[in-house]
Amino acid sequence: MTEYQTVFGSLRDFDKGHIEIINDKPMHYAFSNVFEVASNSAPYEKVAVAKNLENVIEAVRIEGDSPWYTNAHDEFAIVMDGEVEVHVYKAVDGEKIDEEKEGTHLAEGEPKGPKMGMAVLKRGHQCIMPKGCVYQFRAREVGALIQQTIQGPLTVEKWAEICYT
Repeated sequence: MTEYQTVFGSLRDFDKGHIEIINDKPMHYAFSNVFEVASNSAPYEKVAVAKNLENVIEAVRIEGDSPWYTNAHDEFAIVMDGEVEVHVYKAVDGEKIDEEKEGTHLAEGEPKGPKMGMAVLKRGHQCIMPKGCVYQFRAREVGALIQQTIQGPLTVEKWAEICYT
């Protein structure tokens, strides 16, 4: 029986991902290296590393405080390296964005609605940012997360830079 070993990367120690085609089995495929993408990104730049129709997985470098964001659909984040606080408030009045707008949007100023909660996420932890909220990431050290959302105005596509050719 063949053994497989899971190796976790980090921003300080990663190997660039590649596609290994062996017997055409899905377990032998990997996609773009989120650590390399995050290590080469500006703080809170949301770089698409996977895409399925309008849905995207974005690699995000966490460093310091992010801007305040809002959304018209549920989003989630998984910390891949480091630790981040996620502060979530209910969007009220002008903070709510039209449900026809997709993706993550910048919120204007501090949130005005009631606080819904705060989560401290470490490697492997996940947080859902529910539809109609205003949220902010706060990281004391540099790290990385992936965020699932719908492609929107803050999604950055760098396919030519991040994919093997």
